[in-house]
Amino acid sequence: MNVGLMTLLVFGAVVVLLFLGLPLVFALGGISVAGIFLLWGKEAIPIVYYNTIDKPKDSILITIPLFIFMAYMLERAGIVENLYTTIQYWSGRLKGSLAMGTVVISTILAAMVGLSSAAIITMGVTVLPAMLKRGYDRNLAMGSIAAGSTLGILIPPSALGTLYAMAAGVSIGRMFLAGFVPGLLIAGIFIFYIGIRCYLNPSLGPPLPPEERVSQKKKLISLSSVILPSLLVIGVLGSIFTGMASVTESAAFGAFGSIIMVALNRRLSWKNLKEVSYNTLLLTLMIVWVLIAASCFRALYIIVGATDLIHSAFLAVPGGKWGAVIATQIILLILGCFLDEFGILIITMPIFIPVMKAFGVDLLWFGILFIINMEMAELTPPIGMNLFYMKAVVGDEVPMEQIWRAIMPFVGLLLLGLIIVMIFPQIATYLPNRLIK
Repeated sequence: MNVGLMTLLVFGAVVVLLFLGLPLVFALGGISVAGIFLLWGKEAIPIVYYNTIDKPKDSILITIPLFIFMAYMLERAGIVENLYTTIQYWSGRLKGSLAMGTVVISTILAAMVGLSSAAIITMGVTVLPAMLKRGYDRNLAMGSIAAGSTLGILIPPSALGTLYAMAAGVSIGRMFLAGFVPGLLIAGIFIFYIGIRCYLNPSLGPPLPPEERVSQKKKLISLSSVILPSLLVIGVLGSIFTGMASVTESAAFGAFGSIIMVALNRRLSWKNLKEVSYNTLLLTLMIVWVLIAASCFRALYIIVGATDLIHSAFLAVPGGKWGAVIATQIILLILGCFLDEFGILIITMPIFIPVMKAFGVDLLWFGILFIINMEMAELTPPIGMNLFYMKAVVGDEVPMEQIWRAIMPFVGLLLLGLIIVMIFPQIATYLPNRLIK
């Protein structure tokens, strides 16, 4: 059968199954097993086994559940409440200060947890009612929380960054460093946007009334809530960047440190530990099963020649290197409307990375472009997960359409950030090239 027709049938079947509501892992795995069986018979089924048996044994994968555990434990530590109080004390006079502070807190949380899901629910429950109580525009409040939480997959430590580094064959430490400046850039864009909007229209985010402002002494005391989180971040990331510990060892340190922080905040209980462990298991298994299913699918499209066909198609895209990079970003943007970021990574990177290597593209830079694109995927309808998390927080009083409208300006800001990092690759590559050779 013609390679082009086979490629169309394989990928088309996956798309149809996904639109029918079949989970990604079953769509990929099912098409892979069925395709191999129909093309080569039952004797070829061991191909599936040999392509998957070693995946869960990769030692680097242990960092994923450790960082996930750390994220969920810190969610229980009450850090958001403490940070929110500190931000409120120090920025109360500014218009839109609570919305801007929300982005600052999200940036700090991103440097601790590496997941957006662990931040958005806690932020929504804690910060959203406080902003609405003080007269903030609901759309601005929801948008700042949902968009700020996406920083968790860009600013290190990042579970998605870890998986990309494994797929691209680049250093995880360098990948983490590459995410710092772009993460701060996007956070700054969010803050600037909120500040300008509230300056032009103070009713969107009024400053705190004088009676709620505190003395300089109380402001200084509130800074104590930042000490422990800062030490944890320095311990985890510093040990990676200085070479004192491997990524796995640093992840283990972070997981243990998160337990200590929960204990110090007097929130450590058997119930919390049990729920965190269970949630960690669920998310980890989801990632591992997607890895296994995608490995089967990759084996199928390599065998039928789809890899060479797609590779040739990208090489023929007008514009050379830049044409190929822009084409991949458009494809990722479309896929982000329908799939989660882990599934997109596993499906696309085995195709995109060889193409980028052929064009001589820096894979660290390309990885940051991918992750920023996945930040947009978390916000774009109809499947953006942060939309559903926000819906769970606000309940039935806010229709999903209003959440979409609240999010759209921030999707545009993320696209602006993507374009800036695309035009100036040094934003992503300077730190890793300077600090890790």
